Amino acid sequence: MTRSNIEIYWKNFLAVNPSYRGKPYIAEPFGDNPALADELGSLVLSGRKSATCSAVWNYEANREPFPQVGALWLVLDGRNEPMCVVETIEVTIRAFNEVDADFARAEGEDDLSLESWREGHKRFFTRTLATIGRNFSEDMPLICERFRVIYK
Repeated sequence: MTRSNIEIYWKNFLAVNPSYRGKPYIAEPFGDNPALADELGSLVLSGRKSATCSAVWNYEANREPFPQVGALWLVLDGRNEPMCVVETIEVTIRAFNEVDADFARAEGEDDLSLESWREGHKRFFTRTLATIGRNFSEDMPLICERFRVIYK
């Protein structure tokens, strides 16, 4: 990936969406590895995935601000190449065990069931939280985001 590919993609986005000029954005992939980035990014492009969640503890450990409604995200694939731009349309904080079937379905993964969402996300959070010295917990706080694709 070259930074210029991201910059070119963003300029092309702004050329057809000038009202977003001057707004900040993040450019990063979904997940924690290239294969997952490709898989989840493809689900976004297909329209199947319109939500995501992150552990509050990761944001705190990295001293990053929480996502906000209106935030822009240039979604990258597993090679860190641009795939699309999404805009956050809803942000809620809820415990892992409070995520409902509707949100699990909006995440667009596996068979779309709450049960498969819980299994997959428990594996993901167990793996990723270990990097910041935390352990998965059923009542851990999550930032749950819904988004819409605004450019692809």
